Parts: sequence; structure tokens; C-alpha cells
Amino acid sequence: MNKDTQNKHPMKPAKSLSMQRKEILSLPTDRALDYILDAPNPSAIVHSFPEEDLYFLVHDIGLEDSLPLLSLASGKQWEYMLDIEVWEKDRIEIRSVTKWLDLLFRADPNRFIKWFLNKKLEFIEFYLFKNIEVIIREHDQDPSDLGKDLFTLDNTFYIRFADYPFEEKSDGEFQKIRNKFLVNFMHRLAAYDLITYQNVLLESSSIIPAESEEEDYRLRNVRLAEKGFLPFDEAIGIYQSLRPQDIEKAGKKYTLVCPDQNLHLPVPVYTVGMLQEDNLFTDALQTIKTEDVLLQIQAEFAALSNQIIAADQKNIRNRDELRNVVKKACGYINIGLERLTGANKVLDVNQSAALIQKYMLSHIFRVGYTLALELKWKAEKWRSKSWFAKNGLRLSFWDEEWLGVLGGLLIKKPLFYDNYKTTSSLYREFSSIEDIRKAEKVLNEIIAFDDLLSLMTIKFETTGDRAITYKNLILTLWARNYLELSGELAPLSLDELKTFFDDLLIIPQKSKKDKQRKTGGLMKESFLNWASEKTGLNIYEITQRLGQTLENLFNDIESEYGGVAKKDLDPRYIYLFLVKQEGTKS
Repeated sequence: MNKDTQNKHPMKPAKSLSMQRKEILSLPTDRALDYILDAPNPSAIVHSFPEEDLYFLVHDIGLEDSLPLLSLASGKQWEYMLDIEVWEKDRIEIRSVTKWLDLLFRADPNRFIKWFLNKKLEFIEFYLFKNIEVIIREHDQDPSDLGKDLFTLDNTFYIRFADYPFEEKSDGEFQKIRNKFLVNFMHRLAAYDLITYQNVLLESSSIIPAESEEEDYRLRNVRLAEKGFLPFDEAIGIYQSLRPQDIEKAGKKYTLVCPDQNLHLPVPVYTVGMLQEDNLFTDALQTIKTEDVLLQIQAEFAALSNQIIAADQKNIRNRDELRNVVKKACGYINIGLERLTGANKVLDVNQSAALIQKYMLSHIFRVGYTLALELKWKAEKWRSKSWFAKNGLRLSFWDEEWLGVLGGLLIKKPLFYDNYKTTSSLYREFSSIEDIRKAEKVLNEIIAFDDLLSLMTIKFETTGDRAITYKNLILTLWARNYLELSGELAPLSLDELKTFFDDLLIIPQKSKKDKQRKTGGLMKESFLNWASEKTGLNIYEITQRLGQTLENLFNDIESEYGGVAKKDLDPRYIYLFLVKQEGTKS
């Protein structure tokens, strides 16, 4: 019994700290800081934070207000913040280095000196090389011979601030901040150990910057890779295609279960706490009752989110930005699970729970993302051979709704055209197979309409200033044929359009009181007969391929013009037909 007690006792503080972290991150930022500082052992609480969570907490609180928090953070947590903040791809961004070194120095100057000497010496020496010029005075040399704008702490090593930055325009205000930090830093380092101070200055003036930066980058990548932040050329592999039948070949994962004691992994709470989507993945997580297994999956999900951040080359500094990444990861895992459990079957939560314990979340993500990729490839393949592209027409030819869907599929990383329906954005990530189906349905309609136009012989004449869309193109051609005008694509006159409208829109017999006019069945039949004659397809084939599309087209006509009197038709506001503007010759 005593032995069991001894084994379990070390886990209790870990569990207590885990609960405190969750409580802290649920509080408003000002109360979260007070909670930590008022705790009996605030240092233990701060050190228990995963580096990712502490980083976001610091940004939520505010960098200046977080100085007490930074003073309590561990050296490893400091290093993580530098790794995330001061790199622009594979180059050190000197401005960011200055800002963060100044923050850490002000948080705890004495500890900063010891930390950099033990852990970040080469990095600081690279920074000094970029920002100061060191001149060593000979014993018989007059200081005035060394030049102006120099200062010294030992009458031997003289320092001049370099013009900052080397590759950008000078920023006087920022130079003042940098100079103040460097002066304070030099004084503190010299007071700590004068010989060490002189050695640092000597070494910083003789480094090879390219080699130093490359080595710092390599070490930084090694550290971040442990958290899922892989180098870009590796992280981008998260977007590689993976078919469901190949997931077994990609390998299974090993999930550690400790029945005697809980693991209490330091799972980043920020990332996991944003798993609020209602889908197959989150439902499957709720069915997992073994805490160790759940924690490992949550830690894996946090690493996957970090890999996506690295692959997208984004700097994520606040909750909203992180929330978008979490939604993306969650959405494609959901699509992957829907695909693996059988898209046409009833979705099985228990089967999904088994899948996320069996396969890597990154592999399931790739299975889901492959559906979006396949849709993108289909759109690109069609576009390269399409009728509209061969005729030099722009994507705007497909009008707003279809253009939105097509534009989302043709970008580098495909997006779903949401048009502000479920989010505050025009586009969002695909989050379900239903999204895939909606986009594919529209793409198939576009391809079918393009095929229909490719069977017609269309002569493009001058069309004025109006942009051509698939709607006004086909409706204008039909109207010209109906009015027995020439067969080329040319605008109608206003009188010709009014004559056409007399037959196009009528008041149904059953609704004489309703002034809203409808498209008569005879006119729809006339359109189908004309389209059949122009393309060589029979009416049945046309309705099979484009029945709903054409019905929507006639609905647009009724919606736009059904309540407009013929005398009120104005070419300036008509977009479903090409109509001559007043004062134009065409």
C-alpha cells in the first residue's frame, strides 16, 4: 500500500497544475495574470505551461504587461518565444530580435545575462555583429583617433552603433530603442564579468554571419520539430495526396496506455480548447473514456495544427488566428473520417473513434484534404481544355456564384466558397464531405455548360462595355434567334428587348391579381428547341445535363424582371441580356 502511495503521489502535483492551467486560460487576461502572481508558487505554475500556451497567454495579456510573467518563465519557454517570433522564413529578422531581447532583459536582467551565456551565446553574438562595430584601442593610441560616436566601458573596447537596419530604411525611433537596450545590456554584462564582456565583443566581431545564421536556423528547426513545426519543405507534406486505400501502407500509430497511473502530458490547452466544431471528429473524441489515450490524441492534434502553421508559413499570435488553423485541421480530419467510414453510409462515431486511435491524425487529415485536391485537379484539367479559355474569356464569364466556386478551387490551396453564409468570410476551408459535394456539383454544372457552348458556333461581335457572362451570352443569342436577327453575339437594341419581353414574361392565368410575371412554358420549349438545333443534342440530353441550371436561369429572369413594367426597362440595369447603351453605335 505504501508502495502504491509513493508511486501515485508524484502525479498529484502534476494533475493539480494541469487543472490550474485550464482555469487560468479560461479567465479574462487581467484576472489570469493576477491569479498566477497571487499563487503560492507562481514559478511552478508558469513552468508547467506548454511553451505554446504560455506564448499565446503572453500575447493575450500584452507584451509589456507580461513582464512579470516573462520573469517567471523558464529558459526553454524564452527560447521558444524567440524561435517563433524572430525568424522570417530562414532569415533572422533583426527588428523582432531587438524587441524580444529587450523584453526578456527588462523582465530579469541578471537571469538574462546568465541565460544567454549558457544557451544563446552564438545567437547574441550574431545579433551584436549586425548592430555594433567594435574597435580595440592600442595602449598608446589616443581615443580621438578612433573616430566619433564611440563609447567604451573599459577604455580598451570601443563600440559604435551600426546604422540600422542594413537592408532597410533607417528608423530613428527604433534605433533609439535598440541603442538604449544595447547600452543597458553592455553595462550589465560588464558588471557581471568584465573578461566575459570583452570576450563576447571580440567573438561577435569575428563571426561568419552566414554560417552562424544557418546553424541557428538548423538548431531552431530541431527544437520546433518536436512540437510539429517542421521545416517548410517537410511541413508541406501535410498536403500530399493520400487515398483511403493507402492509409494502411502509411502506417499505424502506437498509443501508450498506462492503467496504473495517468500520463498527464502537457497538452497545449489553447489548441485543444478550440475543438468546438460539431462533427464526426469531435464526437469521436467524446466517446474516448481512457484519459491517457485522449491526452495523446489531443497532443497529436496540437502537433498537427503546428505543422499546418509551418506549412502555411503563417505567424499565429492570437486566439482568432489559431482558431482558424484548428478549424482547418478539425474540418479535414472530419472529411477524412467521413471518407474512411464510408461517405454513403450512416456515419459511425464509434468506428471513427477507433480510426483516430489506429491511424495518425495527419494521415486522416491528408485523406480528407485529398478530396479537395482531386476537385482542384479536376477544375484545372478542365480549364486547360475548356471552350471559354480557348476563346480568351476571363473567369468572370461564369458570373458571381460560379466564379466564386471556381476561383476557390483554382487557387494553390483550394477553399470552399461560403459567400458569408456560415462565416464572416467569402471563403473558408472545406469542413465536410457535404462541402465537397456542393462545390463538385457547381463544377459539374460549369463543365456541362461549357460543353454545351463548345457545340455552338458563336461569332463574337462588338458587345459594348458590358462584360460577357454565360448568362447574357446564351440568353442574348436565343433572343436574337427568336427575333430573327443575325446569329452573331451582338447587343440587342432596347426596342428589340421590349419586343422579346412581350413573349418572354406573361402573367399566369391563375394569378391575374399578382402582377409578378413568369416565363411561359412555350418560351422554355422555344429555348430548348433552339439549343438543340445549335448544338445537335436532343432535348432530353440537354435537360439531363443542364435541366436545373436552365431552370435557375429562367428563375433569375423572373426574379429580376418579373415585376418590372416594359416601359421601365433600362439598359443600365439589365445584366442578363446584352443591350445597347444609349449613345453607342454597337
